[in-house]
Amino acid sequence: MQIALIAHNGKKVEMVSFILQNKHLLAGIKLSATGTTGGHIENAGFEVEKLLSGPKGGDAQIAALVATQQMDIVIFFRDPMDKHPHEPDVQMLMRLCDVHNVPLATNPAAAKLMLEGLAVSRK
Repeated sequence: MQIALIAHNGKKVEMVSFILQNKHLLAGIKLSATGTTGGHIENAGFEVEKLLSGPKGGDAQIAALVATQQMDIVIFFRDPMDKHPHEPDVQMLMRLCDVHNVPLATNPAAAKLMLEGLAVSRK
């Protein structure tokens, strides 16, 4: 099981908080993240595969993993109140999650439900 973790700058603290609060649900799951988000997660004590930062191609790297069935869930805390120069990459990632039927959570409530559902299915 592999989960991608991405957070826009205004949501990185929220992502780290979410990961810390749900550590028990992430046990035994491989975590991958865009570079800067991955650094924050790593600093919080988690092992995480860090890809490029989002604006430098990290979103596209995760999209490629989705397209090749190497990613099982994507958690992307987006900041809908800010502009993002790499928005085409974000849209491509979201589209590929839909095309390949990969669950995508864009806020903590949806991500929590996904992780809880995953925990139930793993029992």
